Formats: sequence, C-alpha cells, structure tokens
Amino acid sequence: MSKGRCLGLVGGLGVGATIHYYSKLAEAHQARGRTMDCVITHGETSRVFDYVKAGNPGGLAEYLNSFLHRLKAAGAEVGVIPAVTPHYALRELLTTSPLPLISMIEPLAVELASRNARRVAVFGTRYSVESGFFGLLEGIEFVRPEPDEVDFIHRTYEELLRDGRGSDEQHLSLTALAHTLRRRDGVDAILLAGTDLSLIFNAANTDFPHVDCAAVHIQAVAKRLLDS
Repeated sequence: MSKGRCLGLVGGLGVGATIHYYSKLAEAHQARGRTMDCVITHGETSRVFDYVKAGNPGGLAEYLNSFLHRLKAAGAEVGVIPAVTPHYALRELLTTSPLPLISMIEPLAVELASRNARRVAVFGTRYSVESGFFGLLEGIEFVRPEPDEVDFIHRTYEELLRDGRGSDEQHLSLTALAHTLRRRDGVDAILLAGTDLSLIFNAANTDFPHVDCAAVHIQAVAKRLLDS
C-alpha cells in the first residue's frame, strides 16, 4: 500500500486526545488502502495552560514551534496540534511554524454554517469556554455558562486529561448541563471543544445538538493527508 503524506502530531496535550487522533487517522488510512506515515512528539498541557494564563501567545507559539521543528526534522510534511486550547497561539503559529498547519478553525466554521448554528456554548478547558474560541470563529455568538458551571466543566476536563479515561458520572453531569444551557440560554449547539471529551461522548450516547470539534478536525486532517 502507498503511504499518505507524513503527519507531524504534537502529542501529549493530553495523552488521551493524542491516542484518539492517532487511532482515527490510522483507521482513515486503512479505509483508503493507504499506509499511515506519522511522527509524534510529547508536549505538556500544564505548559500550555501557563502561557494562556499569562496572556503570552508568542511564548506559547515558541513552545509549540520547538516540537514542530523536531517533527519537521523527523520527516513530517504537515503539522497538527490535536487540542483546542493551544489554538490561543494560532495567529502567531501561522506566521512562524516550520510546517504547514492543519487547524480546526476553517472546517469547524464550515460545519457550524452547515447546521445554521450561530449561538453556541463550549465544553472544554476554562480557556476555551471563556474565550469564545479566542475570537477565531467569526459570526458565532458564544454563550458563557455561569461561573460555577465553568468551574465544573474545567475541573471535569482536567480529570479527563489526568486520567486518560472518563466515567458515567462525568457523562451524565455534562449531559445535564448541556440540556440546561439549551433550555435556559437558547443555544443552538454545544461545541465539544476538547479532544479528551471523546473519552465520554460519542455519536451514540450524545442526546443534545453538538459539534465534535475533534471529529471535524480529524476529518479535515485525513482529507489533507490522503487527497494530496
């Protein structure tokens, strides 16, 4: 079988998300009769959070570029960061990255438009929930949950990052919150804006309107790798 383009994956942001991307992209290659070509590095989520909390997108871009340079040296042709919070530095990365990047912003904008979803809430890290996707998605109204709800979402996400697995209790609690946001705040959809949320949500067990940002991103990455 012929190989797809070589993917450089900045892993570790968190580990569960890296495994999810790797597994789904390998399946996509196999379905097309292609061999996956991939190199992975390991970053630290805590470092990403530190740069975001400090309001330092340039420092975060420099940190992420250290991995992208290593991936390029290992033969990667395109780079992917399988997490939402690092997109805080996307503007800086687009002008400094040594590799062409496949971000989730463009395919996510297309997906939201196709669903006519203009008023959304976010499940992910505190930085993703409160930032409105860092102003990268134009024409979308972001509804911020109540402060205690933001705390709960962030705490749950940190647990997923730490443990690399989810629980029924986490699934039920976030599902109840999603329905509250739909009923109370009139949101069109919930953005599952953290790749580790795939540890507790899938197409079969998610009963509220939602967009899985990781799934949209993975589809775009697979297309780029396999259609070239």
